[in-house]
Amino acid sequence: MELRDLKSFMEVALHKSFTNAAANSYLTQPSLSKAVKKLEEELRVELFDRSTRHLRMTDAGQIVYQQGQKAFAALSELNVLLDELRDITSGVVKIGIPPLIGTLFFPEIARSFQERYPKVSLELVELGAKLIGKLVEDGQVDLGIVVLPASEAQFNIYPFIEDEFVLFLHEDHKLAKNSAVSLNELKDEKFILFSEDFTLHDYIIQACEKDGFTPNISYQSSQWDLIIELVSSKLGITLLPKSIYHKQTNKNVKIIPLKNTSLHWKLGIITKKDAYHSFALKELLKMLNEGISLEI
Repeated sequence: MELRDLKSFMEVALHKSFTNAAANSYLTQPSLSKAVKKLEEELRVELFDRSTRHLRMTDAGQIVYQQGQKAFAALSELNVLLDELRDITSGVVKIGIPPLIGTLFFPEIARSFQERYPKVSLELVELGAKLIGKLVEDGQVDLGIVVLPASEAQFNIYPFIEDEFVLFLHEDHKLAKNSAVSLNELKDEKFILFSEDFTLHDYIIQACEKDGFTPNISYQSSQWDLIIELVSSKLGITLLPKSIYHKQTNKNVKIIPLKNTSLHWKLGIITKKDAYHSFALKELLKMLNEGISLEI
């Protein structure tokens, strides 16, 4: 069924005459007649009762007319809905963020974006950075915030935030009074790390191995707050970005700067290369690239 044939039928039905419909449209009477006949053949029904002096719709014609009204009403809303998207007044953006990054930065991202575009929803997916990259690659999320480096062949990469790693330990720990520590001083410690799905898991291990030892991992978790609780319970030490210290509430946990190390936490925003970017996503990327007030 072609929309122009349906439109022609509705014009004739509205004006109750092929002649009047032709007089009030850009189509000729033969064109209208041909379009209606074609529609009747496709639907295998008669749309008009032509046996009477005045043209009137059959029962089938009334059904087609009513449904046609609904169809054209929906189509008329199409431009309105697209205008809303262009004006960023509606939409959904799916964001993939590892839990640690989500805790630190998502509330402020959501607040700032909500102030600008209150009708756009930000849908959060929290998983390890390795899995976030896969979700972006598969198109299951629109945007990811991950620990860099990331594949430049697969993703558009935008630098986001950089922070330093520090040592988290219990205040009674033998190293707690040091002004700074080197990684090598931790070779006999029990490490508490993020689980293997998280980029930070590999990152810490590689940094220790570069310094000449393989860390003794006593516990692994996907939750940063549980890691801190384990440190608070004197079950080990951990290395985390300094910014997390301001989010934790354990008063017996201290942080000590690291010396002679290249350990830095570099975060980036990634989107899939050559993928469609919605109007809302473009505005979110613009806001993040411009920088918002994120405390670290």
